Parts: sequence; structure tokens; C-alpha cells
Amino acid sequence: MIFRRSERGKAPVEPVTLKILVAGGFGVGKTTLVGAVSEIKPLRTEETLSEAGRPIDDTSGVAGKHTTTVAMDFGRITLREDLVLYLFGTPGQDRFWFLWDELATGALGAVVLADTRRLEDCFAAVDYFERRSIPFVVGVNCFEGATRYPAETVRQALDLDETVPVVLCDARDRETVKEVLIRVVEHAMAAAAAAREPATT
Repeated sequence: MIFRRSERGKAPVEPVTLKILVAGGFGVGKTTLVGAVSEIKPLRTEETLSEAGRPIDDTSGVAGKHTTTVAMDFGRITLREDLVLYLFGTPGQDRFWFLWDELATGALGAVVLADTRRLEDCFAAVDYFERRSIPFVVGVNCFEGATRYPAETVRQALDLDETVPVVLCDARDRETVKEVLIRVVEHAMAAAAAAREPATT
């Protein structure tokens, strides 16, 4: 393979690739978020909600939802020439949680997407990443018609550590989603740097 030098005479940059999970409750907007920023056609594993799943899937608050992710969503975004993120959206229902350990392997960090109308739905994701010491950011998806709360109010409601970033966003909007992803990378890098610091006595 022949590598061509850029116009400035520099060798091509081999980008660093990072894995980011997108988690949260059922119907919170994970698939929408991945699709909003992915520069490739996102891989989706959605199936139509069935009558058999009706007793299991709690659709209260998401009455217009007719499909659900059953394995994962996958997308890719280049934040800089030398930094590429691979996004893996997790399924939201309890019965698919066995997939989370597989998806979490090698992840730098995660976005826990939250809906203030059903905030309790993201508790499981918060607990999951806290237990495994995976750095995460809470992205509050501001749905139309939903009451908007300050980030600090959401932090208190979720009983989050003060170091966990809470960011308001619109999962449909590429720019606000990019801001959330940048915060994930920054938070994960800061956590890694803190872990390398020698303990003081």
C-alpha cells in the first residue's frame, strides 16, 4: 500500500480509535443519538414491538414507540483527524442486559442518556458503570414538552458523584450530541490521569 503525503508534506495520521457506549432506559433516544452523529450508515438491530413483549416492555411515556433495539446500534464519528469514536448503543430492556458485558469490553467511557419524565429508567445504567469503574457522562435528552431541569437538579436526583458531568442535549441534534461525546472523552481521560497519579499518604 502506498501512503501519499498530505499537501503540507506530512505523513498521513493514523487516528486513535475509542469505543464509547450509549446506554439508558427503554425509549430514551439511544438509537436516535447514534444516528444523529454517525458519519456512516448506522447499524441497527431493531425489531417491531410485539404483543408477546407487551407485558415485559414498559411503554408508559413512550406510547409512540413501535420498535426496539435487540442487540446494539453501531455508528462512527471522527471528532478530529486523529480521533475516531466507535459508538455502541445498548438495548434498554432488562431482558437484554446480558449483552452489556460483551459491549462494555474495551470501552473508554459511556453516555447514560436520561429522560427527566422517566429518570428512574437510567438508574440501572448508572449503577452498571459505577460498579465497573467505567467513566460516564449523563446526557439529559430534552424531549419536546418535557419539563427542563438544571443539570445540578438532575445530578442530585440521580445521586451522582460531583465529578460526573451532566449535559443537556437533544439526541436528534448532531452538534449537541457531539458536545456530549467530547465531554465523555475528556472525562474518561481525566479519570485515567487521576488513576495514574501516585497515592498521597
